[in-house]
Amino acid sequence: MENLVSDAIPAGLAGYDVVVVGLQPFDSVIGSNCRDIAMELAKQCRVLYVNPPLDRITAFRRGGINALFGGGKTSSQPALQQVSERLWAFYPTVTLESINRLPDGRLFDSLNRRNNERLARSIQQAIQELGFERIVLFNDSDMLRSYYLDEWLQPELMIYYSRDNLLAVEYWQLHGARLEPALMKKADLVAANSAYLARLAAEHNPCSVDIGQGCDLSRFDPAQSYAVPVDLAGIQGPRIGYVGALSALRLDLNLLEFVALERPDWQLVLVGPEDEAFRNSRLHTLRNVHFLGPKPGDELPAYLYHMAVLMNPQQLNPVTVGNYPRKIDEYLAMGKPVVAVQTEAMAMFSRHVYLADNPDSFITLTDKALRDGGPASPNECIQFARSHTWAASVAALDRAVQEVIQQKPVTV
Repeated sequence: MENLVSDAIPAGLAGYDVVVVGLQPFDSVIGSNCRDIAMELAKQCRVLYVNPPLDRITAFRRGGINALFGGGKTSSQPALQQVSERLWAFYPTVTLESINRLPDGRLFDSLNRRNNERLARSIQQAIQELGFERIVLFNDSDMLRSYYLDEWLQPELMIYYSRDNLLAVEYWQLHGARLEPALMKKADLVAANSAYLARLAAEHNPCSVDIGQGCDLSRFDPAQSYAVPVDLAGIQGPRIGYVGALSALRLDLNLLEFVALERPDWQLVLVGPEDEAFRNSRLHTLRNVHFLGPKPGDELPAYLYHMAVLMNPQQLNPVTVGNYPRKIDEYLAMGKPVVAVQTEAMAMFSRHVYLADNPDSFITLTDKALRDGGPASPNECIQFARSHTWAASVAALDRAVQEVIQQKPVTV
């Protein structure tokens, strides 16, 4: 018989064991929302973080012909590694078939189900070793190889996490256009890191909620004294800086070129790795545009500290319009004036950041930032940025889970 959840069921995630699957490995050098959420969840739950398994083509590229037909894990390290008291990273011991380029349809679905079953069996071994019992499956946008995992793992609750509009990216469109909406529909809850993505998800699952974005700002301390980095010291004049990946999918090359040409007295300083479009762009021929390359994370605060104004010259496209720009929190945490392109996701920053809706206003607002500072005081900006913690994001997730649990019938 079915009844509403009784008092014996946990009020939130506490009391459950959480299995996290996603697109990024736990030890990713660029970090990930998924890992940060897992680490925060581990303060109240036991958490198993499942690293993405290898597929045969990737195995071959990394280890040659022997790896092609071997297991999914090529390292001599144990498959299950304890990270903290309640957190384990799991490296699946299976190799999946490389099927993502197959035409969408029955053949893909059949092979994808087989891949899912292999992965699920590997995860079940780790679950049994850890003694996990009441499972919550947290899926960070892994819409293909984790689509069927709930059928084998039988979680009491399945959460789908949306942190990017991946269907706007060509790679995910072939199968994801069909599978991601279907996966959202069968999830008990869809959690998103922006209001825009939560609104998109609600088209497929009414139980969709914006849990906000966390950010680890511990290294960004404007009260510290930072020496001027050597490669920045020689750049004289007002420095207008950007720190982050330089990707033409997300950043507007034409806007950057327009600003540089209109204001040759400004020095545009770009810190981060470039994609091919940036490497081949006209920006490299302009004397007031400086590419400083990628920097270690602990060096970034010094670069931010010694900029006059920080910017986020985003493209306006389906990928960026609802994307939460975590770098804005890092900029504001240093108390710096910030100018950014106006997007739906940027609306929440409107009292602390100048938002431009065209190239001319981007220049006008940058002039204003140089002259008057930001729209809010440095201290207000710092406090606002520091309110966006992973603890706050996971607390919002926990509240949403509580509501789902209260409404979810169980068999007793």
